[in-house]
Amino acid sequence: MYDSWWTVTAGALLACAGLAGCLWVSLHVRTDQVLHTGALFVHLASLVLGFGAVLAADWFGLLWITRRLGLAEALGAVGRLHAPVWAGLAGLLVSGAFLHPDPASPLTRTKLVLILVLTLNGLQAGVLTRRLAQRSPAPPGRRMAVWGASTALVSQVCWWGAVVIGFANAQH
Repeated sequence: MYDSWWTVTAGALLACAGLAGCLWVSLHVRTDQVLHTGALFVHLASLVLGFGAVLAADWFGLLWITRRLGLAEALGAVGRLHAPVWAGLAGLLVSGAFLHPDPASPLTRTKLVLILVLTLNGLQAGVLTRRLAQRSPAPPGRRMAVWGASTALVSQVCWWGAVVIGFANAQH
């Protein structure tokens, strides 16, 4: 879907608006215990869905790098994981708005930055995937390999960072 820099830019603007909207909701909507508990369940389920799909996608990338899977097969598997990744991320954003995040907290601010970087990284990954598919079955050049590795590294750092911060915030 996000296969050109124009669509990535449009998606980035929508993502920023969505994140701002969720932040607004978190500041202005008070939840009772039932809604908070439901939001927490959706948050955890969305984490399993989205991050689980990301881990699976990175696993297919690792299988390709170790030559245990062809590029076309890896791209096909990763392509089928885009929907659960985005659904999980959307679920995390919406449910997180009802979990009373503290926007004054440096940890919460760091988590919001990680989420924004994660989202932008995911959008540009669509361009990468399309370019890799266009080159398949020929192996990608060094630049494409570095781009792919950087995309996976940024994704992992952002997901794990957000998980750790979420856990730390839940302890307070």
